[in-house]
Order: sequence, then structure tokens, then C-alpha cells
Amino acid sequence: MISSRELVDRLRAYQPPNTELGQHFLIDDEMLQRMVKIPQVTEDDHVLEIGPGPGTLTQHLLASGAQVTAIEIDDAPVLHLDEVFREEQNTRRFILHHDDALTASWPNDITKVVANIPYQISSPLIEKLTRHLKEQTDSLTHVVLMVQLEFGQRLSMNHPADVGSLGMTVALDWDVEAHHIVAPHHFSPQPAVQSQVIELRPHNRVFPVDKRLLRQMIHLTFDQRRKKIRSTLKRVPRRLSRIKGWHTQRWKKAIESIQDLEILDARPEELTMDDWIELARKVEKGSI
Repeated sequence: MISSRELVDRLRAYQPPNTELGQHFLIDDEMLQRMVKIPQVTEDDHVLEIGPGPGTLTQHLLASGAQVTAIEIDDAPVLHLDEVFREEQNTRRFILHHDDALTASWPNDITKVVANIPYQISSPLIEKLTRHLKEQTDSLTHVVLMVQLEFGQRLSMNHPADVGSLGMTVALDWDVEAHHIVAPHHFSPQPAVQSQVIELRPHNRVFPVDKRLLRQMIHLTFDQRRKKIRSTLKRVPRRLSRIKGWHTQRWKKAIESIQDLEILDARPEELTMDDWIELARKVEKGSI
């Protein structure tokens, strides 16, 4: 196996890392191997890697025996990866797409996503993953991503200060687990922030309310998180009409019907997921 540092050096023969594209490459082989072990990648898996860059993570994924599909947006890494993994491409164990992972179609049969992603695409990538989960088969079981530490904390919500709309809405579809923190010196070039490996697993939970309504209520209240829910719910969600059967008058009727609830005097970060579900259920009931 080629060392990660050598792979990065080979890529630099084509061009220096493009930090505008978030190209901070993980060069610690032990850290890379840990990312592969978390989701227990095996030869039975079809793994999607986003932004493979020099291929440091790619070769660890291939060493597990898995089939790997990678999506890379930048020209120089594509040329580099074509050269380094030519044999694996010939046997179709490695499939490389020169494309934008946020807009490209993903294979329907991917079982795991493992990636050291450009941090600026973290939020839209989570949205894309959630859409893929809803639209495709049940094959996807694990997602392991290297993200900025602050983003990872907001996803996992292990501390009260990190509770927000991001973590709560992601929890509608995923169980999130925070793994190890990775210091800047494990990357080349070094980022200005700490990083963290996070794991997402689809929980396939069935809700007794429309998840779209639940998601809009969470976004609406956390937009003004310092205010009590009683105040923020008086506003109509901007995208309410996207939910079949919902409109402004129905929303106003529903909110008027629940004004006696004590929970409305709480602020959004004080509610658990079960609280949100119960509140959304009463909103639905009050609108009838």
C-alpha cells in the first residue's frame, strides 16, 4: 500500500491542493483505517466516496475488498486517481466519476458512504443523503464522514448548547454518533479548525405525524430560538403549502386550538424529539 503522504505528493505533481474546494487531505493512515473500521466495510459492500482527492482513503476502502464508487469534482485529482487506481478501474472494483456529488446521480445499491468531505458542503450533503435514503432502496446502512468539529457537535447534540434545528431535523431520519476528534496536523495542508468523524445510521422510525410538518415546525421555532414556542408558532412556515392539504388558514386554526398547552411556554432547545412529535400531533389534530 502506498503511504498517504506519497499519494498527496503525487497529486501535487499535477497541482497544489485547492483550499477553495476544501482540499485538506487526511494523511494519517491510522486515522484513515479507523474511518473504514467504524462502519465495518467488507467485500460485500458497495461504498460511495465523495471527494477522494489523492486517494488516501480510497486505497484503505479498496483494501477491505469492497467495491468503491468515487465522485470527484476537480480535474487534477481525476487524472491522478486514473493513474494510481488504473488496475482497480479495469476490474470495475473502483469506479470514478468526474462530477459534483451534490448534483450527480448516485448508484442505487450503495451500502455505505465513507468520505473526508469538503467542509463547505456538509449541510447540503446531509440533505442529499437524506433524499437518497428516501428515494432509493434500503441498502444504505452506514454513513461515516469527516466534518468540522463544530458541525459534528451540532449533529450529535451530546451537549445542551449544541441542540438546534440541524441536529433535530437530522434525527428524524438518522441515529448520529460522534467518534474521534482529529487535530489539524493529521491533514495536508492543515485546516484552521478541529475535525471530527461522525457516523449516521438510518433508523427507519415510523412517526405518528407527517415528518414534513414536524421538520417545518422545528425550523420555524429554531429560527428564533430565544423566543418561546408560543410566539414563534404564530408565524406561518414559509414552505407550508408544500405539504399536501396545508395552507395558511389551516395553520392558524391549528395553532389557535393549542394555546392552552403549557409546552408552548418552553423554548425549542428544551423539547425532546418525543415532545416535538406530540406537539406536531396536536397541531394536526387541532387543524381538523
